[in-house]
Amino acid sequence: MSSSITLAPRQVRARSLIARATRGWREATLGERIFLIFSYIILIGWAVVSLFPLYWMVTTALKPPTVVMSLPPEWIPTSVSLDNFREAFANSPVARWTLNSLFMALAVTAFQLLFATMAGYGFSKKRFPGRELLFWVYVSSMMIPGFAMIIPLFTLMTKFGLVNSYVGLIAPGLSAPFGVFLMRQFIQTLPTELIEAATIDGCSELGVFTKIILPLSKPGLAVLGIFVFMGQWNSFLWPLIVINSSEMMTLTVGFALLANRELRVNYGALMAAGTYMALAQVIVFFSFQGYFVQGITVGGVKG
Repeated sequence: MSSSITLAPRQVRARSLIARATRGWREATLGERIFLIFSYIILIGWAVVSLFPLYWMVTTALKPPTVVMSLPPEWIPTSVSLDNFREAFANSPVARWTLNSLFMALAVTAFQLLFATMAGYGFSKKRFPGRELLFWVYVSSMMIPGFAMIIPLFTLMTKFGLVNSYVGLIAPGLSAPFGVFLMRQFIQTLPTELIEAATIDGCSELGVFTKIILPLSKPGLAVLGIFVFMGQWNSFLWPLIVINSSEMMTLTVGFALLANRELRVNYGALMAAGTYMALAQVIVFFSFQGYFVQGITVGGVKG
């Protein structure tokens, strides 16, 4: 057995980046080092400012209800309590709301990934009359405000009897111009020679799509999937309009009722609800962050 240790590609890239950063620091002039330090200070400060609302939400959710609105505020909680979570979940079908939100977010994400990849493949690698015109007309529909389509969509759902149903909840989000645009731009970076070679070898169109396009498009799919999932998970207006029963509500709509339970707003319970909702987004992002970082650059040619 060989005594050498083989590093994973991610470890190799990490060590290479560290080596280059160290070498760049040693070879940098005084002015470049000052600029680098100043840049890091700005970035760290911006990160602290960006993460502070999340920190305040979580810490407020874990504070005892008696100190949630105390003045001066407790920046660092001295005691931890789950009373706010108990209040947020009391007398509410939170488990059902969670399943509804998961179903809506996962279903819309799955369909958008499928349709966007198929359309992106067609617009980027296929040749047909009016391809560019059709693509840009479709993409230009992103300029239509979402609020302008709510009444026509609700009227359509009413005529088809889809109000207060799962189909009515997910139907408007099954396809979106942004997803098609993103996947077209990503698939354009894939080598056409691979598709031509597979076709020569007798691979069908479905085989090319499933065995070449989809595997090579994982970074782009991860980026689009994260965007779509988070957008649907936080969706409020459309579920509020199309759903009219407590059992069909999503978490965003259900927890919005917390503010109406009493004459005063229970900020501790609202922060607990927000923390509970944020868990799914954090899990999804960190599960796919490797693909996200790779795909956000709309990477180059895959080897």
